[in-house]
Amino acid sequence: MAHPHLPSTEAAVTAVRALAREHGREMTVTDDIGADRTSRRTSAGAFAVLDPDGSLPHEAFVELGGSPAVTVRLFPEDDALITVDGIEFADVPRDAVPAFLRSVYGDLAHVKGRFFPPGWWLVVPLPGDETYKELVSGASLTPWLNSRVR
Repeated sequence: MAHPHLPSTEAAVTAVRALAREHGREMTVTDDIGADRTSRRTSAGAFAVLDPDGSLPHEAFVELGGSPAVTVRLFPEDDALITVDGIEFADVPRDAVPAFLRSVYGDLAHVKGRFFPPGWWLVVPLPGDETYKELVSGASLTPWLNSRVR
């Protein structure tokens, strides 16, 4: 299923802000603007502020309050790194970020255990057939993860 297009980092931050308000979450945003300030400098040279096309790359780090602990790092390359209770989901398309957070806050995200190979997996289903799964590392589950075991 196609997600609504978010053409910029700022559009994604606005969508996350609306979602945070909808779910009663506090939110803080840290913006890094310019190729010399973003964590990925793939298209600009060293010490350059602008990309070769003259644009300013914009990266944002969003922290959402409450349980589970959620952070979102939005990259200028149209993807995001979402961390849910210490579990990192890398390379989430920027357009999928609101649906991902709706799944987490809408109680669709769940933890599945396996006997072989042994381990716990945090599963975040999105509308359509899109699902994100990450291994839960560490010896024990957090209280929020434990409450999501199926």
